[in-house]
Amino acid sequence: MGGRYSDAWHVDHLTDPQSVVPESVMPPYGFLLDRRLDGEWIGDSMQAHRMVGVPYTDDMMASARSDFRAQADPMADPAGLEDRYPGVGIRNFDGQPTLTEMDALVAYLQVLGTMVDFSTYIPDPNR
Repeated sequence: MGGRYSDAWHVDHLTDPQSVVPESVMPPYGFLLDRRLDGEWIGDSMQAHRMVGVPYTDDMMASARSDFRAQADPMADPAGLEDRYPGVGIRNFDGQPTLTEMDALVAYLQVLGTMVDFSTYIPDPNR
């Protein structure tokens, strides 16, 4: 679930999994720190996801690039971002000066399960 571990823990775990979970068999993903993101195609990606059922609103689509930047750049204008995505974190996730794939993955991990209404979940006793 998102928020369970710090951003630094996730960066450490993704960079060198065994450094935080010695028995882990996960391969390292440290290369994500070197993969810069510019968000050029975020709107196209969201449009493709919308076509297959992701419920992006028109407002989300229109604000895709600015929201992309604002989430990982505390100096950017986050106007409306938190309204469109409640609970979203706005910060530099990996501590580097550039926006990277590591920022994106840690941001994703930090919101997993946080936008779900578990009060409507009915467990299946056969599972």
